[in-house]
Amino acid sequence: MALVRTRNLTKIYRGDGVLTPALTGVNLTIEAGEFTAIAGPSGSGKSTLLHLLGGLDLPTEGEVWLEGTRVDRLSRTARARLRLAKVGFVFQAYNLIPVLTALENAALVLELRGVPRRERETRARAALRAMGIEALADRRPNQLSGGQQQRVAVARALAAEPKIVLADEPTANLDSKNGLALIELMHRLNREAGVTFLFSTHDPRLLAHARRVIHLEDGRIVGEERRE
Repeated sequence: MALVRTRNLTKIYRGDGVLTPALTGVNLTIEAGEFTAIAGPSGSGKSTLLHLLGGLDLPTEGEVWLEGTRVDRLSRTARARLRLAKVGFVFQAYNLIPVLTALENAALVLELRGVPRRERETRARAALRAMGIEALADRRPNQLSGGQQQRVAVARALAAEPKIVLADEPTANLDSKNGLALIELMHRLNREAGVTFLFSTHDPRLLAHARRVIHLEDGRIVGEERRE
């Protein structure tokens, strides 16, 4: 069974009497263990697609399935529960909580799940270690560089052991050195731990690591490449 599947996925934004199509008729299947990029120019629908797949938004038409559950038919509360249980998000803006330490941010999803403190701290610390920043566990976001904050954001996603990590332009705000380091870490986690990654990107270095690249233009899939 596919991990993620869409059927005729369409999203139209309405505002001030104007209809703006963001996605049109997208059919997509993601299997467990993929390391897949969504490529396309700004405004092509990459972020919208990730938001719909993760249940952050609802489609105008079509279907979204995650591990056999039809996401677009769930209530807001049920979608939130599904995200909490199965989806890890990595956003361009990091979305870290300013008053929490790196360790506390990495453990946040586990805390929301009700995981006991000792276990969640152990798992969060292991995720920080995997990202190479365990030594920064006690620092707050304003004490971290952009690259370090992005690694904390990835650690937060990974600590919860989600079925899939959805990353929206994960290297967009990083310099060349930090961007390459993050790409290599994500690729290693996919290869060695089997973490499924689906990410939008303009970054040619990240595209070069992807085993599958899906090309979006004007809200439609216009082609894809698969690599060994």
